[in-house]
Amino acid sequence: MSTRLANQGRLIDRSKPIEFTFNGTRMTGYAGDTLASALLANDQLLVGRSFKYHRPRGLVASGAEEPNALVGLGTGARFEPNQRATTTELFSGLSAQSQNHWPSLEFDVGVVNNKLARFLPAGFYYKTFIHPKPFWKHVYEPIIRKSAGLGQAPDRELKDADTYEHFYFFADVLVVGGGVAGLQAALTAGRSGAKVLVIEQNAHWGGRAPVDGGTIDGDDPEAWVEQALAELTAMENVTLRNRCMGSGVYDHGYALGYERLTDHTPGQGGPRHRLWRIRAKQIVTATGAIERPLSFAGNDVPGVMLAAAMRDYVVNWGATPGQRVVVATNNDDAYRTALALHGAGVEVVRVLDTREAGGGALMDEVRALGIRVECGRGIAKVKDGKHVTKVAICAQNGQGGAQEEVEADAVAMSGGWSPVVHLWSHCGGKLLWDDAQAHFRPDPSRPPLGADGEGFVVTAGAASGPLTLDAVLADGAEAGAKAAAAAGFKADATAAKGEAQDEAPMQPVWLMPARAEINLRMKAWLDFQNDVKVSDVQLAAREGYESVEHTKRYTTLGMATDQGKLSNINGLAILADSLGSEIPQVGTTTFRPPYHPISMGAIGGEARGEIFQPLRKTPMYDWHDGNGADWEPVGHWRRPYAYVRSGESVKEAVNREITNTRQNVGMLDASTLGKLIVKGPDAGRFLDMMYTNMMSTLKVGKCRYGLMCSENGFLSDDGVVARIDEDTWLCHTTTGGADRIHAHMEEWLQTEWWDWKVYVANVTEQYAQIAVVGPKARKVLEKLNGAAGGGLDVSKEALPFMEWKDGEIGGFKCRVYRISFSGELSYEIAVAASDGQAFWDALMAAGQEFGVMPYGTECLHVLRAEKGFIMIGDETDGTVIPQDLGLNWAISKKKEDFIGKRAQLRSHMADPERWKLVGLETTDGSVLPDGAYAVGNGVNANGQKNTIGRVTSTYYSPTLGKGIAMGLVKHGPDRMGEVLDFPGTDGTIFKARIVDPVFYDKEGEKQNV
Repeated sequence: MSTRLANQGRLIDRSKPIEFTFNGTRMTGYAGDTLASALLANDQLLVGRSFKYHRPRGLVASGAEEPNALVGLGTGARFEPNQRATTTELFSGLSAQSQNHWPSLEFDVGVVNNKLARFLPAGFYYKTFIHPKPFWKHVYEPIIRKSAGLGQAPDRELKDADTYEHFYFFADVLVVGGGVAGLQAALTAGRSGAKVLVIEQNAHWGGRAPVDGGTIDGDDPEAWVEQALAELTAMENVTLRNRCMGSGVYDHGYALGYERLTDHTPGQGGPRHRLWRIRAKQIVTATGAIERPLSFAGNDVPGVMLAAAMRDYVVNWGATPGQRVVVATNNDDAYRTALALHGAGVEVVRVLDTREAGGGALMDEVRALGIRVECGRGIAKVKDGKHVTKVAICAQNGQGGAQEEVEADAVAMSGGWSPVVHLWSHCGGKLLWDDAQAHFRPDPSRPPLGADGEGFVVTAGAASGPLTLDAVLADGAEAGAKAAAAAGFKADATAAKGEAQDEAPMQPVWLMPARAEINLRMKAWLDFQNDVKVSDVQLAAREGYESVEHTKRYTTLGMATDQGKLSNINGLAILADSLGSEIPQVGTTTFRPPYHPISMGAIGGEARGEIFQPLRKTPMYDWHDGNGADWEPVGHWRRPYAYVRSGESVKEAVNREITNTRQNVGMLDASTLGKLIVKGPDAGRFLDMMYTNMMSTLKVGKCRYGLMCSENGFLSDDGVVARIDEDTWLCHTTTGGADRIHAHMEEWLQTEWWDWKVYVANVTEQYAQIAVVGPKARKVLEKLNGAAGGGLDVSKEALPFMEWKDGEIGGFKCRVYRISFSGELSYEIAVAASDGQAFWDALMAAGQEFGVMPYGTECLHVLRAEKGFIMIGDETDGTVIPQDLGLNWAISKKKEDFIGKRAQLRSHMADPERWKLVGLETTDGSVLPDGAYAVGNGVNANGQKNTIGRVTSTYYSPTLGKGIAMGLVKHGPDRMGEVLDFPGTDGTIFKARIVDPVFYDKEGEKQNV
């Protein structure tokens, strides 16, 4: 049966019918419907079951605050649970399934919990599932796990059929909310010339004004909205986005927007959702207000709805939950619902106004239509279970009990309005309690503060507290002008003139009747989704939960997917009353983003499948891939482990590359090494704090090896630092350390030394860097220069070890560093990334007569181990300090401080029993197992042999013709020549002698040649 109202529904197009299914039943709606309005129009009042008691639940609201109408939407690869019917636009072929019931929505065996409600009060799980303990794992836990959660998780085997994206936007002013206040703020800011972004979560603009009536500049609000949109659209400096929710506000004017692009047209191509990452100088939150429900017995029966929501369904979509409606209110706004219902041909049985004196002009208008209005009255109870059948009416003051029952099939309730302060509060904005309106509103004297100590968020319209049309528009204009001025523009705060009927003061009402006797079986609901009753909060207060945060967690009030949008204020009021306190003293819970649930797909954006963590490729990646590269993951990069030739094993390839580099010349793609530019007047002293050794004294044109430690004193990264000019240094990091060290530097600059004049830029991917290594390296470069008719002098005298120069090699502009990680003559040459492949090709061609070969990371590791150079991640594991590795020389004794210095002075760090770095050689020339432990005399507390050291890196050295290793050993440097036992995993005992960790060219003659 359809309950679609004739001549109603300003948002639907009756010429475009749409078929959809709900729980397999075929239904029909119209273009412009939401799933919720279409269900109402098809007389589907029952839309789901509550979480705890499995009570029948119907629609309560019409927007994102809806707690009950959660459905599983779509099928197969497009199935998604917990979608709100109120925010889901209807489309052809939509398939929705109700949730939280078995075997069906109409007959749910879980409703037995409702019969046991007296045994399942607030916190029952904390009290019940404790004893006997053996029951927990085998009885309680399986039941709880099976019952937990809302909806059905998507099939893990099915890949999401849709795509998602992130979008970055910079604005002078961001306006969140496209109601009349938001549009007025946008007009004011836009006319000033500021760059404005306006986002509105709904498909339609104008908010409540077109539904609530009144006039704007003497015209219908809908007409004014159309004019405002036309003017804003014509402004080149204004961007409008509907179906885009303001999700969160963060530090420094950063905000997130959540745009639903194709939810209403699935399968049409393009991304489904877009996450807007917005930087704005000023943010205006014109997010409106949410109507509060009233708490009375049976206020969750399907057919009981917020008065403004019922008005929305009638005016916007021509749908109604019933034909005989009782309106219960403590304020004048609900009279607008009575007028809208009467105008649509729906009988308004009674208007119950809790105020003894009743309302103002709106009440008189309702009475003039012959509608019965009763003042000082409330609802004692709503009957029945799956839909409203009768309403018991009582005196609001509780005297005399239930005095009358009337037949009705729907109830419209209004408990006043609460400004949507969530975005204001996300970043620290404070609130004030407004006694007159009985709600929390933003305190403009305590806004969220930016880095400059000034506020960067202002509220507009009902989000500020004003609820009348003229005040809402005036506040919107003022907010727009204030935001524009703070962003550097001059704005005129003249507002459109709004007119609406005057309203009488509202009366705070938190319970019907006002002083209902505490009764665990009185089911007056606060949190519809989590089944939290008034009596649950009263019980929590009696049991000592005086903190609102504790009460929230004990009762689960406001912890569902709606985050308590309808329940929080009512719950606070009940708690305050139970404690004999005032609501402001009880305070609010913490508002956290997102304002409304957003999809995991939107959060991930493009990061899925092969690009979940995008592979980072150097400019020479394709050349490596085509020339036998055996790839190794290093952070997000892929680096050649070795270049394997036909008929050759990986091990043989590594040995070939080592031998050739030691005897001829090798080339390494070192582009992945981190390259951070640190620049500014304070850069020198900043780097002195970052590194253990002194960097401020480094001369321009020179290089210096440096170590970085964490604040706990442990070795974090290493690399060569080059001084570029008086204010500029270039810091090399490990491949996996570039992003981490960049973040580390930024953290200290932003949180500790925010007033230092230092700028850090990560330029890792801007340059290709190639190491030309080996005794014939200089000959290759000189040949390349000769072919180009000259170039940078790379002789020992012109470019000594640990210096750098800018110039040209082979016609390529480059920066050449005379540094070595192999112990051989070595040049690391940086060119623009766009020149990387061409320069590599030129080097390969010039090096042919000198036996040039590319080499990979394993060859690199063996070369450095032969020289006794450490590798971050091998010789370090997060517990190693520089002193353990014999790097005392790299710790400045002149500096007063550096990050980690004080930590290294702790007794544990200076303990002589700490393991120290040594070289290790097996007595038979074999290779020690990686990570093997050395055992000594005696046993530990577990009866195992004492460990006195471990292998940190181990290789076969073709240069030396034997296995070599580095390791950390207790008293290692004092035990030279001693042979230790290293048990293998198969029981084999490896014997290795402690030796100097430098196995090759200890004097460094080869690298200085």
